[in-house]
Amino acid sequence: MGPVPRPLRGLIAVLVFVAASAVTVSWCALMASGMPMPGGWTMSMAWMRMPGQTWPGAAAGFLAMWAVMMVAMMLPSLMPVLLRHRRPVRVAGGYFAVWIAAGAAIYPLGIAVAACEMRWPAVARLVPLATGFAIAAAGIVQLTRWKTRALERCRDPACCAIGRRPGPRQAWRDGRSLGLHCTTCCAAPIAVLLVTGVMDLVAMVVIAVAITAERLAPWPRVVSRAFGVCALAVGAVLVAVAP
Repeated sequence: MGPVPRPLRGLIAVLVFVAASAVTVSWCALMASGMPMPGGWTMSMAWMRMPGQTWPGAAAGFLAMWAVMMVAMMLPSLMPVLLRHRRPVRVAGGYFAVWIAAGAAIYPLGIAVAACEMRWPAVARLVPLATGFAIAAAGIVQLTRWKTRALERCRDPACCAIGRRPGPRQAWRDGRSLGLHCTTCCAAPIAVLLVTGVMDLVAMVVIAVAITAERLAPWPRVVSRAFGVCALAVGAVLVAVAP
């Protein structure tokens, strides 16, 4: 895809984003219902098996859903790199491979937590309180120097061989390196998404906008800290109203 003109690259990326967003919205609509739990909250269907479904099949379905969702959420912030790099397809492949690996690590943890919540009602009743604390903690992380340094690495154009002629392996490593920086930098926003409902469309849009603004806005620290303050406030309210 290196010789492809930049406007055509942008068009292809937009089409991929639209397709991924449409599939994600459809999945969210299909999985909008969940299991009512003690404590007045609803468990996401992402952590449940469908009737007759095996655990490997459920894991494969989750990873497919996660991969499409990550494309819809992260592609806008990745666009500047893809438009400038000489091997954008390989960069995107390395980048999203890291996010898929993160989803593979998250899934068994989510299943284990869901199993505990379904087995012990006392644990389920603590979920609204724990959710508030988790969101507040994510907000605090957004306000730290660690977050600022992680965001600087994530925005650094030197992380990719832009302007040079990288080979296929180097382009893959560029994408993988950027993906590792991005998953680290986005740990707090993604944690908010996971505790509010991995297939909650409103939360997904809010997190995607926040991540894109952090990566592309002229004042990334202001955006990051504004999100942190909002998350801290929301978390505090949820803790206060938790049963």
